[in-house]
Amino acid sequence: MFLKQLEVGNFSVFAYLLGGDSGGDGLVIDPADDVDQILALAGQQKINIKYIVNTHAHVDHVMGNEEMKRKTGAKIIIHEEDAPLLTRIPRSMLMMFGGRPSPPADQTVKDGDLIQVGGLTLKVLHTPGHSPGGMCLHLDNVVFTGDSLFVGGVGRTDLPGGSWPLMLQSIKTKILTLPDETIIYPGHNYGYAPTSTIKNERLHNPFLQ
Repeated sequence: MFLKQLEVGNFSVFAYLLGGDSGGDGLVIDPADDVDQILALAGQQKINIKYIVNTHAHVDHVMGNEEMKRKTGAKIIIHEEDAPLLTRIPRSMLMMFGGRPSPPADQTVKDGDLIQVGGLTLKVLHTPGHSPGGMCLHLDNVVFTGDSLFVGGVGRTDLPGGSWPLMLQSIKTKILTLPDETIIYPGHNYGYAPTSTIKNERLHNPFLQ
């Protein structure tokens, strides 16, 4: 498997490019910005980006969707509860972040669904709390946690649709139940390191003690 974590744009967002070892079809998670950089890497690895997967619909994670879709023809996938929000981001918010409106979702998913591409199978874990349709993606020994769980932190819950009780429940029942050695790939570079593990966050994340 090819997996590359890329910090893109001006808001410390992590985008992820995934594909097979020998190229072929792949996907990108949260292509928030620097689309040409992501595409250049995909070209080097001979990865055909078939899907754009958004962990949630907040502007800082989806504002690269339009450019990525236009340049690749990839289909946009998001959880069904956040799908309506993709096309409802206020113009003022887009201007503030310097982003473009996202096209609507081509496909929606729900908890337990599988996203399959290029020999890879990602399982959808619905983790509401940061947003109603926030989701994580579990693949083998890694989990992409979006804005649900960061390295040493958690996503904010004071935005519309946010809920701290739901966030804590999501983290404890959907994320921390994964094997201890599972590597966490978060949605932002907010921690002391770009990745962590389930065991480390369970033991040391101050929001989970």
